[in-house]
Amino acid sequence: MKKKYLFFDIDGTLVAGGYGKTYVPESTKLALEKLRAAGHFLAIATGRSQAMALGYMRELGFENMVSDGGYGVTINGELLDITPLNKQDVIRVVDECKAKGIPWALQVDNSVVRSAPDSRFEEFTHDVYMQTQVVEGLDPNNYDKIYKAYVACYEPTEHTLESLKSVPWGRFLKEYIFVEPSDKAYGIRRIMDHYGADYSDVVVFGDAANDLSMFIDGWTKVAMGNAIDALKERADYITTDVDKDGIYNACVALGLF
Repeated sequence: MKKKYLFFDIDGTLVAGGYGKTYVPESTKLALEKLRAAGHFLAIATGRSQAMALGYMRELGFENMVSDGGYGVTINGELLDITPLNKQDVIRVVDECKAKGIPWALQVDNSVVRSAPDSRFEEFTHDVYMQTQVVEGLDPNNYDKIYKAYVACYEPTEHTLESLKSVPWGRFLKEYIFVEPSDKAYGIRRIMDHYGADYSDVVVFGDAANDLSMFIDGWTKVAMGNAIDALKERADYITTDVDKDGIYNACVALGLF
């Protein structure tokens, strides 16, 4: 069949289980092998930083990736670039957190470690998603680029923060929110433009709110069975759950191998 360009979210799509206990279903691994054999282009499309996603990229044999919520692009194993957040917007978030005594942290480079000005963020979150290092005197004004910010609070505290109205953010864990890019379609288009490929040949797979940005008209959208309702409403096809052969079943249904 005609070559397709497939983009897969990680958590809840390629990977089953919660944070700290994730695994890739065997049927998903088999599907990826058959897709490659059929000549399709495969890429990850994740909100994770490029550094945080490299493990899955290597484990599953991907060479291409949209990372950092759409703002990072990796092609043929080479990171082309990561577009940072608007620095002044992040500074306003940090300033409001300081004024209200809310712990915060920053991602100022492409690594698996975030930085916080003191131990309060770690003490509040006890996070297993990524490591937090204390950088005394941490000040967003001192960095040229800021890729993500984190605000430690329980719902609905985030709705009282005026500064969040100017930044993309989401809650994936109960202990804190992520201030991070949320436009996976932006990164997908960059990759398609790099190859001069037609957007109509894109197929995206996702399950969560941060996948809504790539569930747009113009290409094929596959929602996992465990996906949120808002994503299923936009989907062209709804497959089974991630841990019930969802990726494999979708590929069969779409005639991809």
